[in-house]
Amino acid sequence: MQQDQPEPRASLWMATADMPFRDALAEDLRVDACIVGAGVAGLMTAYELVRQGRSVAVLDDAPRRQSLTWRTSAHLSCALDDRFEYIERVRGEKEARLAAASHGSAIDRLEAVALEEAIACEFTRVDGYLFKPPADASDILDKELAAAHRAGLVDVALLPRAPLPSFDTGPCLIFPRQAQFHPLKFLAGLGEAVERRGGRLFFGTRVRDVAGGSPVRVTTTSGRTVTAGAVVVATNTPVTNRVLPHTKQAAYSTYVIGAPVSKGAVPPGLYWDTLDPYHYVRLGTGVDGAAGETDILVVGGEDHKTGQVPPGPEPYQLLEVWARKRFPMMGQVAFRWTGQVLETFDGLGYIGKNPTEANVYIATGDSGHGLTHGAIAGMLLSDLILGRSNAWTELYSPARQVFHGGAGIARWLGENLNVTRQTLDWISPGEVATEDRIAPGTGAVVRKGWGKEAVWRDAAGGLHRQVANCTHMKCIVHWNPWEKSWDCPCHGSRFDEAGRVLHGPANRNLEATSAEGGDEA
Repeated sequence: MQQDQPEPRASLWMATADMPFRDALAEDLRVDACIVGAGVAGLMTAYELVRQGRSVAVLDDAPRRQSLTWRTSAHLSCALDDRFEYIERVRGEKEARLAAASHGSAIDRLEAVALEEAIACEFTRVDGYLFKPPADASDILDKELAAAHRAGLVDVALLPRAPLPSFDTGPCLIFPRQAQFHPLKFLAGLGEAVERRGGRLFFGTRVRDVAGGSPVRVTTTSGRTVTAGAVVVATNTPVTNRVLPHTKQAAYSTYVIGAPVSKGAVPPGLYWDTLDPYHYVRLGTGVDGAAGETDILVVGGEDHKTGQVPPGPEPYQLLEVWARKRFPMMGQVAFRWTGQVLETFDGLGYIGKNPTEANVYIATGDSGHGLTHGAIAGMLLSDLILGRSNAWTELYSPARQVFHGGAGIARWLGENLNVTRQTLDWISPGEVATEDRIAPGTGAVVRKGWGKEAVWRDAAGGLHRQVANCTHMKCIVHWNPWEKSWDCPCHGSRFDEAGRVLHGPANRNLEATSAEGGDEA
């Protein structure tokens, strides 16, 4: 029996909306398509399929903890994080044009679904602004402007500054008609639309195994099975693939704060800088609702490799310092939450047929654009499953090579060498010499003979010990002091204080030591 898990930090979206829970799968099913994961990629794929009359079942372990859609900053943009200048160098001009068009189509599709299904999700068209820090004397904006035009975004223009009265950004690029919405309100409405059209949603249902073939067989930890003509694994990172996708992308933790500002103090828009790690800003509706007197300024960034906590102040503090210099009118920080970004080596997701399993499809590698990549997944995967052609098939193919250009090769080598270095943790000393040095409410990895234990001391002083090897590929997890979690530095799996899976690629809890009792099946 799965134990109740403590809630991670709640996002603004979780505080201002809810997604009704569904019962767990309690019977064996046979359907046309089984979707694993109830985030935007999974539900958009389910929605597109039920619209075509296909029978669909959606399985999700526990969306409140795991769905990164609940933890996004909800920017909807075709201005890509890796920028078109880089994508063009790595993939070529034709592919850069397809990338721009696909993300623009994704925004249009999300808007159309919200209108057609009458989903009150605060969908709004806003302009996006990309600016560089004052000390940056490079021609990065000029290069990006030219690349965006070659990618077909001919309405992108260079402006003297962004329309922010509280600080002068200096020159910036404007990307017209981007968008934002309330992701959880959209997700709740989308789930209801899937059910109205005959789809079935099951929560509290963890998938143990997906066996590709004709048909595909999905086995859950409860022993129930779903047999389907096709399966889509849309769990942010695939929980059914052990190696291949994880060598082609890297997991980064990203942090977000939300603070009240008076209505009108910050013009609506999406704002991004070119720092590394970069910052991103938008407005959200306050907890008091649309008729209230305040908005919520949403500021994110300070990304780092998951499981590789940098020294220095916590990211939330760094975000607040950055934001207060530029938005001095913001009130006390009311929200702090974290998400995860899966960076690919060409800045584009992996969406399509799983190269190693028949009739299994994956959607992963969001590259900071999980919502538009999710909408792209809905359109592309439904076409592939229905046997229809799609112009984006090769662009997003999970089987594509990473060796498209020197920049992509360098990024691939750097990330995979980083993973290789993490294996030194198997032979290194523990983070502390003894458990006595672990303060209440904190955790640390302690060496025990030939192995290591992840030891957490609760507020009452009790010790909780788990085997420190991630259940995905056996890398040693690290304690995240800001999120109170065990994070894997190799492929980004995360576990709560007691070792229970928060999100994958691991889909099993950390193994218990002899002093802790058994692991959940």
